[in-house]
Amino acid sequence: MRRGAAQRIDAVLFDWGDTLFYSPRGDRVLLEAAREQGVALGEDAARELWEALWAAGKTPHELAKGRDLSAEAHQRVWTSLFTRAEVVVPGAAATLYERVMDPAKWRPYEDTRPTLVALRERRVPTAVVSNVPRDLRPIFERHGLRELVDAFVLSYEHGAMKPAAALFRAACEAVGVAPEHVLMVGDDPITDGGAAAAGLQTHVLPAVLPGVDGVRGLAAVVRLVDRSRRHRVTKADDPRADRPRSLDDGPPTRP
Repeated sequence: MRRGAAQRIDAVLFDWGDTLFYSPRGDRVLLEAAREQGVALGEDAARELWEALWAAGKTPHELAKGRDLSAEAHQRVWTSLFTRAEVVVPGAAATLYERVMDPAKWRPYEDTRPTLVALRERRVPTAVVSNVPRDLRPIFERHGLRELVDAFVLSYEHGAMKPAAALFRAACEAVGVAPEHVLMVGDDPITDGGAAAAGLQTHVLPAVLPGVDGVRGLAAVVRLVDRSRRHRVTKADDPRADRPRSLDDGPPTRP
């Protein structure tokens, strides 16, 4: 996690894709499309092709095309990128977009709900900050997660994409917490790591293969929050403190 001086974490922002939710397996979609077209394609070749496409989609060059500012731009930019697969599987671009990029087809990781519940129990407000061209609220509602998220700050609604500082500042305002006491959690060092420039604390999750489900490692977020609330308190933090608190003293008493 990128941090300066130790700061208490009073709110957590989450990226959506590859952080809280995972996508359908693009390599399996390629295999399905190949079978439909009568094209021979092995599993290893499909996996390598999909991983290369997904990695290309996360580059600054692709992000600069503004794909997450509207549904039209999203379809156009991603479909253009997916045409690279048509050298192997004719017609793959449209199939990949329809079967992989539809947010309704994405699913939450196993530790998404437990993590959001744990933060809610600690009265830590949360927000989803995502580069997306469509509303994610119905997706969270469908999976019974809507009431566990306090705010949604989405690129298409704000006319800005991560790593723009304006998006992170808007999220801090939405949860009512100063940036230095907010933790941004995501999977992309470029887009999500950009929160540091807006004064937030950041935690970039380890990379995972696209479309792989299971546990994402979100329990680490709860541990970071708990650890931040055991930080040493001095008179500057609490005028009633006669001495610095140790890490064993438990959470500091607030005025």
